[in-house]
Amino acid sequence: FFFFFFFQSAHSTAMEDSRLSFIFTRRSVRKFTDQAVPEELLQKILEAGMSAPSAVCKDPVHFVVMRNRDLMNRVGEKLPAGKAMLAHCPVAIAVVGDINVAHSNELSYLLQDASAAIENMLLAINALGLGACWLGVHPREDRIPHVRECLNLPANMVPVSCIALGYPEEGAVPEPRSRFNAARVHQETF
Repeated sequence: FFFFFFFQSAHSTAMEDSRLSFIFTRRSVRKFTDQAVPEELLQKILEAGMSAPSAVCKDPVHFVVMRNRDLMNRVGEKLPAGKAMLAHCPVAIAVVGDINVAHSNELSYLLQDASAAIENMLLAINALGLGACWLGVHPREDRIPHVRECLNLPANMVPVSCIALGYPEEGAVPEPRSRFNAARVHQETF
């Protein structure tokens, strides 16, 4: 009971803590204005991605910035949920990882490193007043070769995701939320 109460009370104030608002207000945005994203903001987003933890500091993650509408449309052809977003967002970032650089050349470490970078970028995008949506590429076998070909990636580069981003259309940002569930918190053992 104590732990349940502790986590419930911690949860009820976490969303109200202004220091954490950039986390709880981060939501997937799927509709964007045509306004260009300034280079200074893109640079900050990429720096945030590169500041993510990486297994044994191997840093296998690379970023392909896309602004070319034809290229984004081609990439979107195999991303059914992302097709419309890539067709209308002003910029997208493909997150890819070099399997030859990843810790022990393990795909699992590459995916963890890329995911940490993606989350850092999504949080930075939100904190900078932009919106974004994480579009999964890996592990879909129909998507990986397609994105690899569109972006001219060498065989050692594994496409993990694309991030559609830009200034959100009015009304396109869902309400802040927490999905905290005390039943999923275990103390010491499962």
